[in-house]
Amino acid sequence: MVTMKLLMSPPNQLQDALATTLLTNLAAFQGFARRRLGDEQLAADAVQESLLRVLKSDRELAADDNAVAWFYRILRNVLTDLHRRRATQTKGLERFATESAIAAGMDDAALEQTACACFRGLLPTLRPEYTQVLQLSDLDGEPAESVAEQVGISKNNLKVRLHRARRQLRERLEQTCRACATHGCLDCECDNNS
Repeated sequence: MVTMKLLMSPPNQLQDALATTLLTNLAAFQGFARRRLGDEQLAADAVQESLLRVLKSDRELAADDNAVAWFYRILRNVLTDLHRRRATQTKGLERFATESAIAAGMDDAALEQTACACFRGLLPTLRPEYTQVLQLSDLDGEPAESVAEQVGISKNNLKVRLHRARRQLRERLEQTCRACATHGCLDCECDNNS
């Protein structure tokens, strides 16, 4: 436990004073975090992470430094980091929900129409063997065994070639379409869209 590590610090009077001060104020720190987070467990985790940062810190407090104020600064930084992580997770979940709802509400033909059509114009810029396997496998929907047989390669070699072809196409899309390629190419507004 973190509090035990604090107590087991090297026998230094300032370190002992710091550990005593932090342990004495532990309930106040947890209350501070709980009021800002609204969750008991998350608040305890935030305080524990702050204690870990104190342990990992190279800074040694001078006798006249206020250990409680220093710890509150660290705790505020941890709380800010937690809020940022939550916001990022929330945005990601909202985006996923939106994209899922769009995909669920469309049949394959409608989804294909809203997807970026720029890739069709970029197919000829790929290596010919990449264009061939993408056309047969992804666009025509032929089974892997059939594609491998038509191209004259093994099924494992086909998987590798498809992976490389898709990667090259993705790179070309990112170069050409930039923003829409990064965001999934739905509702593409590129000039290249056909």
